[in-house]
Amino acid sequence: MAFLLGAIAFVVALLVSVMLHEAGHLLTAKRFGMKATQFFVGFGPTLWSRRVGETEYGVKALPLGGFVRIVGYTPLEPVPAADRPRAFYRQPASRRVVVIAAGVVANFVFAFVLLMVLAMAVGVRQPGTATTTVAHVSACVPAALRQPCGPGRPPSPAAAAGLRPGDRVVSYNGTPVSDWARLRTAIGESRPGQAVPVVVRRGDAQMTVSLRPAQVEGRPFVGVSARVVGQDYRRTGPLGAAGFAVAGIGQTLAGIGQVVVDLPAAIPKLFSPERASTPGGQVGSVVGATDISGQIFSAHASWRDKIALFLSLVVSLNIFLGALNVLPLLPLDGGHLAVVGYERARARVARARGRPDPGTVDMTKLLPVTYLAVMLLVGLGLLLILADLVNPLRLPR
Repeated sequence: MAFLLGAIAFVVALLVSVMLHEAGHLLTAKRFGMKATQFFVGFGPTLWSRRVGETEYGVKALPLGGFVRIVGYTPLEPVPAADRPRAFYRQPASRRVVVIAAGVVANFVFAFVLLMVLAMAVGVRQPGTATTTVAHVSACVPAALRQPCGPGRPPSPAAAAGLRPGDRVVSYNGTPVSDWARLRTAIGESRPGQAVPVVVRRGDAQMTVSLRPAQVEGRPFVGVSARVVGQDYRRTGPLGAAGFAVAGIGQTLAGIGQVVVDLPAAIPKLFSPERASTPGGQVGSVVGATDISGQIFSAHASWRDKIALFLSLVVSLNIFLGALNVLPLLPLDGGHLAVVGYERARARVARARGRPDPGTVDMTKLLPVTYLAVMLLVGLGLLLILADLVNPLRLPR
């Protein structure tokens, strides 16, 4: 039930995010006197609609996004003679830029507001101290770090040695360890496959077990995670929340950049156990994000952890929508901005040469590039959906 609630919550958040994006286009277009005939949530058959003034608002059967229809958004669209003065493509370049960019701005503003709510209402998570007490024992040796256990995987060295959550590691391979950093260093210095004595305290008793570290991604792997103490959430004021929001957006954009760079090399791993080993492999589709949201709601974690993770997921969604639409490819917003920029640059060159303004771009010449961009985006989307169905990502425990 918790998983289903999380999945529904993400679908609602997705629709709200798309509606805000399209509302940015709609409100600015109306503000400048352009004519918008439709504003719909979803695609396909209409379930409900209502006309308010000259705009029809409604809901369609497939909750896969939404759209706003502005008359004359491109010169290729037929425009009635009565509406021609209000057509989008006939408006000054500055107004067209505002309308095109308003959707992206709406997504970034929404992400900013959510991050401020997170910092002020839920709190910013403060780093705790990682101890040598075991919080979780991995059941298997994964094919790659941050990958779940798959069928046929051997038991982890910690599980084979009988370590349990709550055990406190006193020494590793003869080296006393008083904190997690020293334990990680000692594990890193051990050799995979070689037996290592580990002294642990369990309750009031102290015992020595022997384990053989495995090798994962070229490093020794034992299969334990540390219990963190002193970790808590701290609420901030408006100024601190604003700084947190700006930093969060910057970090997310940097992460998206890493994903874009890494994605081509990660595509062959989408259907392998090593999928999550690189930033590109961790990108998913709407199906995968819905599944992750369900995992967040059904996880054994505090309500603060769940709300923080869910809000972070919605923030990432909005920043991704904004960043994606900035790409200078038609039919994305960035492609339309590029067209307006090219028209203005061409007009300045013509004016400098004493020639008349050549007017709008011949969009028919851009159709092949547009079709190619659509095919690439749809193809990548379908590939990610298939990967999320066959080889879904899992939240680390």
